[in-house]
Amino acid sequence: MTVEEAPETETVAWSALWEETRARLASAGLASPEVDARRIVEQATGCEPAEFHRTLDELATVRGVAALDAMVARRLLGEPLQYVVGRWGFRNLDLMVDRRVLIPRPETEIVAGLAIEEVVARTGNGREVLVADLGTGSGAIALAVASECAPCRVLACDRSDEALAVARANLAGLGRDARRVTLHQGHWFEALPSSVRGSLDVLVSNPPYVADGEQLPGEVEDWEPTGALRAGPSGDEDLVHIVDRADEWVAAGGAMVLEMAPHQTAALAQRCQDRGWNATVHQDLVGRDRAVVARKPR
Repeated sequence: MTVEEAPETETVAWSALWEETRARLASAGLASPEVDARRIVEQATGCEPAEFHRTLDELATVRGVAALDAMVARRLLGEPLQYVVGRWGFRNLDLMVDRRVLIPRPETEIVAGLAIEEVVARTGNGREVLVADLGTGSGAIALAVASECAPCRVLACDRSDEALAVARANLAGLGRDARRVTLHQGHWFEALPSSVRGSLDVLVSNPPYVADGEQLPGEVEDWEPTGALRAGPSGDEDLVHIVDRADEWVAAGGAMVLEMAPHQTAALAQRCQDRGWNATVHQDLVGRDRAVVARKPR
């Protein structure tokens, strides 16, 4: 049922709309029509995932059908589900996301977890651990660190005004932990206040790491922000910049956690080691090399 066919009164159950949504998405050839349909119906009804099956027996309003149909239309045009519903889970967070920022991905959850491990390893005697997230985007990594680690202070940085607006909205929903996060605008280390030079305990970043000529899936290429994806002709330009300047910003005994493409990990780990850091490569959930954790000697 589309919005044009919606009744003037509450006569259609959400269960029927869910079934129809699944059928429409499946007939369009989408890869996961059942998952997509459920998330869209959850958003249209405003229910939490645990309430979904109870909500199916309720009757839909005209406004609810209109919201549902608008989201289905966007999904059928190829817009990623995360942008269509406007929110997505990341570790223990429920983040607002739209086309101003990258979609939070499981690979980055692993990177956030590695950063959290480094923060926890440096927590002791009530000392505040200082963390910087360069290229924060939606704020996913920075807010995950702040919500899962205490005591710590997190500097979330991005050069994009639009990305920082999304991060600010997500920060507002963090509750008391938001007091330990500050947002800073600027290009990589230029965003950081000079007072933290040489004082960072943990530096974490998911920078652009796609080469300009590298082909991406249409759903990524057509919808996600190019500036957050592509780094330049070779794809490792931003990673190299961060590694080469990290020494002046990270304290002795501190750590750097970087997300990158699998084919970049060996060279970046070696670059860290050439600068005297101890570097290890870590895999993502499907066994691909995905991150480098480098520790600066004391």
